[in-house]
Amino acid sequence: MSKPYVRLDKEQAVVLLVDHQAGLLSLVRDIEPDKFKNNVLALSDLASYFKLPTILTTSFESGPNGPLMPELKEKHPNAPYIARPGNINAWDNEDFVNAIKATGRKQLIIAGVVTEVCVAFPALSALGEGYDVFVVTDASGTFDEVTRLAAWDRMSQAGAQLMSWFGVACELHRDWRNDVEGLATLFSNHIPDYRNLMTSYNALTAKK
Repeated sequence: MSKPYVRLDKEQAVVLLVDHQAGLLSLVRDIEPDKFKNNVLALSDLASYFKLPTILTTSFESGPNGPLMPELKEKHPNAPYIARPGNINAWDNEDFVNAIKATGRKQLIIAGVVTEVCVAFPALSALGEGYDVFVVTDASGTFDEVTRLAAWDRMSQAGAQLMSWFGVACELHRDWRNDVEGLATLFSNHIPDYRNLMTSYNALTAKK
């Protein structure tokens, strides 16, 4: 049964970056490492661009999972940072859930490593509590395509919306008349072909 279109709203959305940790990143094999890191940083940048509340969390940093990507801490120095002592499902951590509730927002944009655990478990838990969940597929990674597809199916069957970071940005932006240069710069920083597009556009507009 199809569900009504729930559109992302920058006044209602919060970004959850879950377990993008050095050790776990080494497990990601369903997307090339450089491309994956670029996608995670693009999601981080769009969170800043749209001024979305952002929550960072890690699990068992002192173990093999390792520390969070340093770029995420640098980009969001004032964001709640929940270092879970051992909870596998971030939703089992009271501080994490309280940080989400403190935003007063009901749309959760989530990405993490690995997809079938660190993303799927809190996504399913949040759906069960009435949140709208948007999974950023290309900023989440796992062992292989089979594992990824199983995780996507499980989440989408439960009501999560699967999106790319680019799709998230465009749905939040709504209308190019809101701003061209700012968002286009973000896109150009993360999509080489988009930089070519803007180079062409800038050359044309300079002639007018």
